[in-house]
Amino acid sequence: MTMPNHPDPQIQQPAPQYPMQPAGGFAPPEPKKRKKWPWIVGAFVALFVVTSVAGGGNEDEPTATASRGADSGNAAPLAESPAADSGNAAPPVEPPAAEESSATMNMPVRDGKFEFVVTGVEAGLTSLGDNPFLAEDAQGQFVIVTMTVSNIADEPKGLSPSNQKLIDAQGRSFSPDTAAALNLDSDVTFWDEINPGNTVTMPLVFDMPVDAVPSAIELHDSMFSGGVTVSLR
Repeated sequence: MTMPNHPDPQIQQPAPQYPMQPAGGFAPPEPKKRKKWPWIVGAFVALFVVTSVAGGGNEDEPTATASRGADSGNAAPLAESPAADSGNAAPPVEPPAAEESSATMNMPVRDGKFEFVVTGVEAGLTSLGDNPFLAEDAQGQFVIVTMTVSNIADEPKGLSPSNQKLIDAQGRSFSPDTAAALNLDSDVTFWDEINPGNTVTMPLVFDMPVDAVPSAIELHDSMFSGGVTVSLR
């Protein structure tokens, strides 16, 4: 008969093994690992402080130099301008004189789709017209500028006397007196459409002061064109 396999209680089992402890009965604590990040942060802070001190030293140096100059009582003299030395202000710069137009009377000039030729100037008129209903008296003097106008385009083009300007010797600008122009023999009194290739005669009347001297006329294809200037001298 087979007996169950039970350990004999009288047979001693080996005792469990435990780590040896010091005489005091407590195991010594394991050494802590030192953290590196405080050293890295400290290095960056030190580098920033050194850089700031080095940069601040350069900025303070001119101030210190100036202070030493002030302490010695020998400040550097300020440079004086020539105007301050002489006591006279610089004379104002005069604007350049306006250039006279190279175009003259009886010379064809063009603006836009029209070619102009100024053929005559008559000044010093006090009145115009024999018709009592159309006659006009000048406020100063009437000046008549006569010209021919040719349409150089390929289609009809409108022309208006009101787009032209007369300029006197003082640089003042005058617009035409279209009411006084009704007393003249003109192909274009107010506004007219000129066919391509045709040429018309257009006298312009300007009411100017008695002492005004006609200097030039500015001719325009339309009110929006750049214009061309013709000297009347």
